[in-house]
Amino acid sequence: MLFTRRNVFGAASIAASGMLLAGRETFAASDAAQISRDAAAALRRLNTTDHRAVALGQKAAGILVFPKIVKAGFIFGGQGGKGVLTEHGRTRGYYTIAAASFGLQAGVQWFSYALFFMDPQALQFLDNSDGWAIGSDPNVAVIDRGAGANIDSTTLSHKVIAIPFGQKGLMAGLSLQGSKITTYNPNA
Repeated sequence: MLFTRRNVFGAASIAASGMLLAGRETFAASDAAQISRDAAAALRRLNTTDHRAVALGQKAAGILVFPKIVKAGFIFGGQGGKGVLTEHGRTRGYYTIAAASFGLQAGVQWFSYALFFMDPQALQFLDNSDGWAIGSDPNVAVIDRGAGANIDSTTLSHKVIAIPFGQKGLMAGLSLQGSKITTYNPNA
C-alpha cells in the first residue's frame, strides 16, 4: 500500500471522527453517571441532616434530586441545574430545571433540591407534561429548615413536597416558583 498524503489524511480523518463519536458517547455516559452520583450523594447528605427527608423518602412514589442548582443575577437573573428521578431506588430519568427572573437581586448561589412525588399520579403528571412549570398542578409544598420539625397532614396532602438544602453563596431566596422542569437526555 502506498502512503500518499491523501491516504494518510483520509485515515486520520476516519480515526478522528471515530474518536469524536466515541468521546461523545463516553461524555454522555459519564454525564449521566456524574448526575446520578451527585444526586445520590446530595440525598444522603439531606437524609443525614433532616429526618423529615427520610420519612418522606419512605412514602414517596419517586424522588427527583437536583444536586446543584446555580442561581445568579444582577437585576436580571437565572437558575439552572440537572437532576435524576429515582423510583424505588432505580433511575427513572434525567431532568433539567431552569428559571429566569427580574427584580432587585444581585449575587450568586448554589443549592440542592429534592422533590418527593407522593403518589403515582404526580409522577404521571411529570411524565405527561411537556415541561412542568412549578406552581401548576400538582401542588408543591416547600419545606425549609425554618419550618416546624414535623410534617403534618396538611403538608402530606400535597402531591409534591420539595426540600431545599445545602445553600452556599450570597443571594437571597431558594424559590422554585416559575421554574420549569423538563426531561433531559444525557445521550443527546
